[in-house]
Amino acid sequence: MSSVSYNYLILGGGIVGLTIARELSVKYPKSSIAVLEKEADISMHSSGRNSGVLHAGFYYTADSLKAKFTVAGNKAMKKYCKENGLKLNECGKVVVARSKTEVKGIDTLYQRGVKNGVDLTVIDKQSLKEIEPNARTFEKALYSPTTATVDPVEISQCLKKELLEKGITFRLKEGYLKRQRGNIIVTTKGNTVTADVIINCAGLYADKIAQDYGFSSAYTILPFKGIYLKYSGFDHPIKTNIYPVPNMENPFLGVHYTVTVDNHIKIGPTAIPAFWRENYSGLDNFALSEFLDISMIESNLLLRNNFNFRSLAFEEIKKYWKPYYRRLASELVHQIDGPKFKDWTKPGIRAQLMHKRSKELVQDFVIEGDKASVHILNAVSPAFTCSIPFAEHVVSNYVIN
Repeated sequence: MSSVSYNYLILGGGIVGLTIARELSVKYPKSSIAVLEKEADISMHSSGRNSGVLHAGFYYTADSLKAKFTVAGNKAMKKYCKENGLKLNECGKVVVARSKTEVKGIDTLYQRGVKNGVDLTVIDKQSLKEIEPNARTFEKALYSPTTATVDPVEISQCLKKELLEKGITFRLKEGYLKRQRGNIIVTTKGNTVTADVIINCAGLYADKIAQDYGFSSAYTILPFKGIYLKYSGFDHPIKTNIYPVPNMENPFLGVHYTVTVDNHIKIGPTAIPAFWRENYSGLDNFALSEFLDISMIESNLLLRNNFNFRSLAFEEIKKYWKPYYRRLASELVHQIDGPKFKDWTKPGIRAQLMHKRSKELVQDFVIEGDKASVHILNAVSPAFTCSIPFAEHVVSNYVIN
């Protein structure tokens, strides 16, 4: 057991924690900085299980933080990949309509994108055929040339190496246990860590830690499990990401085709309500108190059908049946060998913030704090894309030296 002190202590070694550490090292190079991470390595949860898509920024309303940082984040992450020799697939994306009603959604997304400064084009069927011959649409589609895919683990490890070279400390296998007086943290190893400023980037547990500091009183994390199906064929029937028009009333984008950084194809993801925060598979990481709390919340949502939770839950659970999952994806293309999508990917959990009183899912990033602690409460998609400019925003506006 030991006691040590830092100027800045970051809780959580995901992409947001890493990029905030990087920004702090640039802005305050003489400061002592540490990253506290309960796992054996960084990015073992959401960041390492990310889809790898660098979004363009046309899903989000112009007044949102997501809109503000996605365009800049897309450029910044591409630049980081190129400067460090990391893999980058600039494959682009098309959004297709499955009905006349969804054509209106194409127009809505285009208008949002224009306001956000995104490079976008509304295209007809012939132009779509030239970009992605296998994509199928009703009347028209949306083309996003700046959407790309990366390897999130490779990027995270590159950031870790850079931060270690700058003298930043990584306290691995040592998670947050509780707060004592002031900014004294007791870790899972029984050590005490003191910091001038705590920056909470703990993802699935960010709300719980924030509540120890008097924040996140209005919110709770509601976890959703995301899984993809991988294509097992050696052919390449799709070369561009293909997405449907999403339901604009919730933060999920629907089942789509992703072309990975190494040109493999997957369909997904699901957005299945999870029963505890790290409910990846079976009873792994089972936590009884979380199960009871989350089950009560989800039962209430089912009963009251807030944000159409009842239909969302039933629809998502059906996706465990692979033929149904494949059929949803087949609606976006002319032809695909569905049975070749047969193996599940490693599941991820979306740390989705919910407002306790309104029972609504929070769409935008949420940050709360004071001069002693800063809490990143809703760093959901496209947080990976946004992470570099988002970190600059957090450090410039919330972290007091």
